[in-house]
Amino acid sequence: MEIFKPADILLPKDRDFSKWSVVACDQYSSEPEYWKAAAEFVGDAPSTLNIIFPEAYLNDGDAEERIKRINATMERYIKDGIFREYPNSLIYVEREQQNGRVRHGIVGEIDLEYYDFSEGSQSAVRATEGTIISRIPPRQRIRRDAPLELPHILMLVDDRRKEIVEPITARAQELETLYDFDLMQGGGHIRGRLLDETSKRGVADGIRRLEDRADFNKKYGVTDKEALVIAVGDGNHSLATAKTCWEEIKKTLTEKERGNHPARFALVELMNLHDEALEFEPIHRVVFDVDTKKLERALYAYYPQISESDNGGQRIVITRQGEEKTIYITDAPCNLAVGTLQKFLDEHLAAEGGGIDYIHGADVVRSLTQKDNTIGFIVDAMAKNDLFATVIKDGSLPRKTFSMGEACDKRFYLEAKRI
Repeated sequence: MEIFKPADILLPKDRDFSKWSVVACDQYSSEPEYWKAAAEFVGDAPSTLNIIFPEAYLNDGDAEERIKRINATMERYIKDGIFREYPNSLIYVEREQQNGRVRHGIVGEIDLEYYDFSEGSQSAVRATEGTIISRIPPRQRIRRDAPLELPHILMLVDDRRKEIVEPITARAQELETLYDFDLMQGGGHIRGRLLDETSKRGVADGIRRLEDRADFNKKYGVTDKEALVIAVGDGNHSLATAKTCWEEIKKTLTEKERGNHPARFALVELMNLHDEALEFEPIHRVVFDVDTKKLERALYAYYPQISESDNGGQRIVITRQGEEKTIYITDAPCNLAVGTLQKFLDEHLAAEGGGIDYIHGADVVRSLTQKDNTIGFIVDAMAKNDLFATVIKDGSLPRKTFSMGEACDKRFYLEAKRI
């Protein structure tokens, strides 16, 4: 079996793609007004908005009813014949971001048998950040009876020689265009092209080269680690949910049925870590329903080495109701400031109560922390070139360490696959 391979991809036919395609469900989770505006724009048109569960609505109390509606809508879309299927296909994607840069990827499917999100995993496909196990069951309920999956998962390869995606970019004009449109609400522009057989072979050959153990050991200076071929960039919990559901289904199948069951494979977009348009953005923290002064005093007590002058320590900006201060932590327990901060927040919130949200964009943090009993923490981004080596040598990063771009630049739902 191949780790990453062509899939039977579904795209809507004769539809308004701008209304069909919406941003990943875990974006704008504290901004329901974004999703309201999306619904107003979509109207009655077929849309992925009707077959996903935006996390902004997770606590509305109607989850089960919403999930039933999502699954029924998927069935209706299939019955109404709104999809065209592209069998055994890979799609080359060019995504123009809000800043004008264009990133490049390939949509295909991951074999979940090669993926393990558990701590300390040495699998060929691996999580880069700690998985929040409590986030999987709600997503399982959505996926368990769904006939379709739609990916917002972005996967990464450390292809320094640029042998997988970049050769396709060089000859993209020769490929058939499947879609080319503006994404809603400032999401930029996206274009998708169908790979021909030559390009498909090139992708497979490039992945196989990344699996070579001698090259892997030389690249990362290790001899006692299993090869990390593909790493999760965005959508870790969605991929973990797909894996969890597959493990459930697998128990009911014969050995022969397990070989090609559609739930064994998850649709993803594969990118090169070294794509010039790809930037790692930090994920900030907003804590709400707390005594903010008490929380800050507890932080200072937890890390007595905190300094408010730059001493070369890990930098964190604390913000609430328009006031900001910068602190520095030396002799920190984690390699990254976000991990050092999360260690404190996990213990404090477990003991004292309060809620936490993970936010893309410092300006959003500042806006949200204008409210009473709310405090924000702004952290710096990690260097993307450190990602693979860090995960290989040290294991998964602290959860919600980095984001591949701002919220508006996240992957939009577009392609689908039967599961």
